[in-house]
This record gives sequence, structure tokens and C-alpha cells, in this order.
Amino acid sequence: MAELRPFPFSGLVTRMLEEFRLRRSIFDLPERRWFRGDPERGFDVVFHGDRAGTPLGPAAGPQSQMAQNLVLSWLGGCRIMELKTVQVDDRLAIPRPCIDMQTVGYNVEWSQELRLPESLDEYVKGAMLIEILRRTEGVGVAPECADTIYDMSVGYDVAGIRSDTVQGFIRGMRDCTGTVDRLRSELGTRHAALRELPYPRSLSHTLTLSTFHGCPPGEIEGIVTFLMQELGLDVIVKLNPMLLGPDRARELLCDVMGYTDLGIPDSAFTRDTTWPQMVDFVGRLGDLADDLGTGFGVKFTNTLIVENHRSFFPDSEREMYLSGPPLHVLAMELVRRFRRTFGDRFPISFSAGVDRANYADSVALGIVPVTVCSDLLKPGGYARAQGYHAELAKRMDAVGATDVLGWVRKAYGAGAATDEEARLANTETYVERLLQDPRYHAAANTKVPRKIGSTLELFDCITCDKCVPVCPNAANFTFTLPDDAVVRSALQRDGTGWVLRDDGVLPTMEKHQIGNLADFCNECGNCDVFCPEDGGPYVLKPRFFRTFDDWCELKTHDGFHLTTAGDAYVLYGRIDRREYRYDSRDGVFHGDGFRVAADDSVLDADPGCDAIDLTPRGILRTVLGGVLADATSWIVVGAETTS
Repeated sequence: MAELRPFPFSGLVTRMLEEFRLRRSIFDLPERRWFRGDPERGFDVVFHGDRAGTPLGPAAGPQSQMAQNLVLSWLGGCRIMELKTVQVDDRLAIPRPCIDMQTVGYNVEWSQELRLPESLDEYVKGAMLIEILRRTEGVGVAPECADTIYDMSVGYDVAGIRSDTVQGFIRGMRDCTGTVDRLRSELGTRHAALRELPYPRSLSHTLTLSTFHGCPPGEIEGIVTFLMQELGLDVIVKLNPMLLGPDRARELLCDVMGYTDLGIPDSAFTRDTTWPQMVDFVGRLGDLADDLGTGFGVKFTNTLIVENHRSFFPDSEREMYLSGPPLHVLAMELVRRFRRTFGDRFPISFSAGVDRANYADSVALGIVPVTVCSDLLKPGGYARAQGYHAELAKRMDAVGATDVLGWVRKAYGAGAATDEEARLANTETYVERLLQDPRYHAAANTKVPRKIGSTLELFDCITCDKCVPVCPNAANFTFTLPDDAVVRSALQRDGTGWVLRDDGVLPTMEKHQIGNLADFCNECGNCDVFCPEDGGPYVLKPRFFRTFDDWCELKTHDGFHLTTAGDAYVLYGRIDRREYRYDSRDGVFHGDGFRVAADDSVLDADPGCDAIDLTPRGILRTVLGGVLADATSWIVVGAETTS
């Protein structure tokens, strides 16, 4: 099974800056799709006393678990990073595939896929990379919209959060001096000037508690009490859609929105917090926060448990977690109900089906942050976020608002006297409209991505490149092959010698190719959903392994590994489950039981070897030429060095 592998910090820096210099893009996101700020409008907000350039953020999910994810989120306009949830059990066996965005959005994963120390490193790396970008000439992000907040997310029980490993993670986030110093020391002479930048020494004093499904209310209260009272953290507690109760949840989902194929199991409600229980512990925790002088608020919502009635996920998964448009309606109904109970006493964070069309409405409710996940998994990926602020700006202009507070007051023409009254009135207005909006109904969300009936192969496809931006980890990339055709040839033993036989060229090996970096690919399946061809890019396209050990370990996957030795290169390849090696120093081609020189002479071969297929040699040479042609590629900047 593929696992995520953190990329060396120096390699991330090189890739980021060289790609920007040479291609005016960063991690394959072109600069025309970056959010650089708006001099005519103020999008800044305050979260737990700190200023953020915008209310937008990635939810604690696939867009916030690795360093490059955070950079891409930031370039798209996110300024409150809800980091992916960590827990004491950091060796989860997550089913694959785990993300299904064919229609509205489902998943079967919920926590980090890295070890806890690796997660800490990735979050600090991401913050350091963003700091580098803020100070890089030509990036052009306006200072007034660049301020960024990093919000921890942990789960799921008191014992786990009190454990030494989770406590070590939290300490490392609150004081990341040691991690910063270690990472800056990894920067070579090429980036020596970057060592002296004022990187953040404390990454976070805020935390969003992920209660997940089935966490007892007493456990939730105990965790938040510990986090505020003993650790002094500002805390947001994430609440679940089960708070609606079975009748209202099913009424909205099935009767109002028409998702009659979705069943919410009774057990989802019986094992979860009820509305009265939530009201009781939120009130007590609010009083405690007032006494302690810490921040406290709530988040709507976690995903919704539904029965797995589809064939996308493994058969072992009886339940899956719903996100996207229908969850937006359920979660906003809870926001309204919560404010009818508590007024504007508690700040509210939000994540459920946020997209370009409803981002401005969510901001109008005074919600901070407004976090997004599912929409950024669709074609365009992180580039979709730029449109959120374009739409917000358009709607602000329509009512004459120049900042977020002005937008809250004027959004729906209520003319409220105070900000609090505006937030409450806007909530009622928006939710009433939302319940009637057909764009959230099943009929508007049944179309699946188009398939054309052909199957992917190791090389060649229709090169639509959709698989590149839909990967949240930037695992998929493009590369260009040299013009030379790959000759199909073989050496045949003939008595005591060998005879070379040619059989034309390898057909339809296009110049434009798709590759996959194994370090970043967790086989979530999202690129398969949106690829017009069958088979899945993450399964069938050339996979590149950064380390030789990883290439050796994952023998079920065809793929390549590049090493450097001075000016020479060695490319290892596994093609049709057979392993080969090509050395550019002497042109020798190695296979199982044979070695062939550059002039096609057989240097040695096992006695039982009667034929040597040289076509893989042509493939290795061509692939090597393709990846070396791009000095910014993950393969080149991450290549292992050998003597």
C-alpha cells in the first residue's frame, strides 16, 4: 500500500522558487490563478484575536496535511489554515480509494496519514515556504492580505490528547523554534540567504477539536476543559450534523433535497451527542472560557454518516461520510438553530459544501473561518479558490461594502443597527433561501464526470491534464519526452553469439506524458474520478519513487527511480513487473540476468537467457531525457545522490 512520504525541505524550496522563476507557476498552479489581494476591498478578519488576510481556509483534510498543500491553499487565497487532524494513533490503515467526488462527495478517511513528528514538520515547512513567498520578489501578494493563521486540529479522546506524543506535537506547534532551526540548517549554499528570514517561532495557539462521530458529550467537555484550562489554548469544538436529530436530518436530506438513495443509520444518532447535551456543555464551556480569558467557539460541521450503497469504496466499508452541497444545507440549518439558542455569544467556524457561489453568503453570516474541502477536489483544484474572492468582491460592490464588516451589515439589505443584529438577521435570511435553492437538491447533483471508454496505459493518454490539479498533494505532473522514437528491438541468441532484431517503433508514444510522484500519492482515487479514461492515473501512469528503498519495496507498481552521480544519472525502471537499470555513464542496460553495452553487445547473460528485449532500454532512455529536460521537476530536485 502506498504511503505519503515527506519531501526534503531544501527540495521543496528549490522546486518552488525555480518553477516560479522559469515557468511563473508554483507546484503547477499558474500565477494567473493566484489570489494576490485587492487594494480596493478589505477581506481581513480576526480569529481568536489574530488578524488573517481573508476568512477563507482549507478544512482539516486533504488540502492541509503536507507542506505543498498549504502553499497551494495560500496561493489560492486561504489565510486560516485548519491543519489536518492528528491523533495518537498515527498508523491508521486507511481503505483505498478513500475519496469519491463523482457527485456530491464521500470519503472514508478522517485523520492524518503521517507520523505525528512528520505532521509537525510538514506544518512548519509549509509556514516557512509561505514566509519565503511573502518575501520573494515578483510573487506580488499584497502585504495587507498576506497574514496567515495556522489552526491546530486534534482528536479524538482525552487519553489520546493527553498522551506524550500528542502533547509533544502541541508543544512543537506552540514553540517550533527547534524545528525551524533544523529545517533552516538543511538549506544548502544555494539558498543560504533564506536561512536568515524571520520564520515564525510559534505556529499556533488555537485548536479546533475534531470530536468525530460517536464521541460522548462528557468526553468532548473533558477534552475542551483540558485544552483551555491546562494548556491555555483558544479552542473551537467541531460539532456533528447528527445534532439535527433523525427526523429533521432525514426530512432535509430525503424529503426536501431528494437524496432518497442515502440512508442515515439509526446508530449514527444513538451514539452521538444530542442537541440538549450540546447546549449544556457549550454553555458550561463558554462560562469556563470567560473565567479563563481564553477563546471558545463552535464549528459546523463534521461530515454526515450515511450507509455505503456505492461500489467505489472497498466492500469492508459499511458506512461513508457525506460532504458537499447537501451537507451545506444541513450545517447551515444547525447554524441557525444554534444562534436561535445562543444568539451571537459564540464565534462560529464553518465547513460544509462551501464553493464560489455560497462563500460570500457564509462570510455575510460573520463566520470565521469559512473552510473548504470538496470543491477544491474538483477540476481546477486549488485554482478554484481564486474565484471565491472575485465573487465576494462583486457582491460587496453591489451593496457598496468595502470590507467584511460592511458586507455583513449590507449583504441582504436588512439595515441592522449592530454587527450582532446583522449576523443574526443574515442567518435567518440565508437559511430560508437555502432551503428553497434547487442547486443543493439531488436532481442538480447527479451528473458524473464523463468517461470516453478507453483505458489508460503506462504511456500516452488524451492528455487533458485534469489529473494534475485534482490531486490535493500535487502528486501528478506532466513531462515531455524527447523527439526520438523508441525502437522495438531484441537480441536473440544465435549459437555462440547474439543477433539484433528490429521490429519498428513503439506506437503512439506521445511527447506529452503524465507522471506520478509516489511520495505524494496516497491512492485516494480522486484523479481516477475525473480522468476521462479508465484505469486511474495513480494506478497506471509512470510512478516515480524518490528513494531507491521505496522503489524496491512497492513491487506491485511499475515505476522509476532516479539517482545522480556527478553529471551522470542512473534510472531504475520496473515495466510490466520486470526490473531494469540504465546507466548514462557508460550506457549499460541491466536486466534480470543480463547486461547489454551501449553498442548492443552483450556483456554477460545467464545461460538460460535466450532473448533480451531492448525495448525497455529505449523507454528508460526516453523517460530519462524527459525528466531531465525540466530542471524544476520533482524527479530532478528530489533525486538521490550516489557515489
